[in-house]
Amino acid sequence: VQLVESGGGLVQAGGSLRLSCAGSGIPFSSNRMGWYRQAPGKQRELVASISRGGGAIIYADSVKGRFTISRDNAKNTMYLQMNSLKPEDTAVYYCNTVPAASFWGQGTQVTVSS
Repeated sequence: VQLVESGGGLVQAGGSLRLSCAGSGIPFSSNRMGWYRQAPGKQRELVASISRGGGAIIYADSVKGRFTISRDNAKNTMYLQMNSLKPEDTAVYYCNTVPAASFWGQGTQVTVSS
């Protein structure tokens, strides 16, 4: 089982990033998937999730209107388009099933400077 996140980086406030999650060894298309993030000193939180077919999407209030989650089941890949980034979005971002399974990838660091 492997989840590999990529696409993070350093960006100024107001900028954009697109994260990708590639899954292998799990029935990707059979699971609701989500993007989680963990900021320093804080608990990991779910910021966006998408149903198996992509028809039902939920966002945390903190990212609603700025982030867009999508998935391509044929490629076992999920994305998170992040626009209008804020310093408080700074965190390590992870992908996982929803609810989260016990395995986690390395995550991808997103740093937003003010």
